[in-house]
Amino acid sequence: MAIIHRATISPTKLELLDEWLAGALPGDSALQQVGSYRFDDPDGEVGVEALLVTRGRPVRHVVLTYRATPHEAADAHLITTMEHSVLGRRWVYDGRSDPVAVAAYRRALAAQQQQAPLEVWDGDSLVETRAPTVELSVRHPAASPDALDVRMAEEITPRATTGPSLFARWAGGEGTVAWVE
Repeated sequence: MAIIHRATISPTKLELLDEWLAGALPGDSALQQVGSYRFDDPDGEVGVEALLVTRGRPVRHVVLTYRATPHEAADAHLITTMEHSVLGRRWVYDGRSDPVAVAAYRRALAAQQQQAPLEVWDGDSLVETRAPTVELSVRHPAASPDALDVRMAEEITPRATTGPSLFARWAGGEGTVAWVE
């Protein structure tokens, strides 16, 4: 399960994405999150989250990983650090290049990993379980996650695929977020 702590985060996810995507997501309106989903790391060390954001259209698919310590092999993919009032400093990476996130997508494309249920915790107490804002489904699952060449969408569009793909639905939209070529 994905544990969501009642916490203060600085910068917020939208603040860091607004800066990071400044030139890549056109529009004059404020950046809005239209949905998100998470995958569990089997080792429980790395947070894997995908956010769907927009300034109207198009909808951008941003995969982030959150780590408690720097991932030295991925310095080039570090987006920022953030301060989390419960977990402390987090190193935030572009998940498209993080081996933990890529492995989660491989397992999902082989129907061996589902999106994580969302549990909200306040200290040591479970407060609520949230319904996901994005529903994922796998189409044409791969026989095995081994050595899949995963592609993750940056801009979400309907994509006709005959191979394994991960399809997302959210309030007001749908599209393919990952596939195998």
